[in-house]
Amino acid sequence: MADNDLRAWYLRYVNALDAHEIDRMDEFIADEVLLNGERGTRDDVMADMRSIVDAVPDFHWEVQELLFDRDRIAARVRNTGTPTKEWLGVAPTGASFEIIEYAIYKVANGKFVHMTNLHDSAEVRRQLTT
Repeated sequence: MADNDLRAWYLRYVNALDAHEIDRMDEFIADEVLLNGERGTRDDVMADMRSIVDAVPDFHWEVQELLFDRDRIAARVRNTGTPTKEWLGVAPTGASFEIIEYAIYKVANGKFVHMTNLHDSAEVRRQLTT
């Protein structure tokens, strides 16, 4: 994919994710994927996504920066939300969070084959308990 096509494709992915259209992830994620260095499946990724939006129904992903290098994407994404169920070991208190997530992807045949997502879980817990 050319950079412009890859950019449009990635933004469609984030829009689907932000709309919590988890069932659409077969458009974006390969059947088998390396997720944060561990072998897994698209179903594993989708289960993780579902658990996030189940606990944080207003979870929002806002892309702030994107970089492309052939078949690789790097993104800086602002994450916000207010948990309504226990999440990351913290019971809901009505508190919201705002953190930055860094994501690195590799795309093959039009789908993610490697997905790495980094964020400061301790900072999320701090915001939810302060």
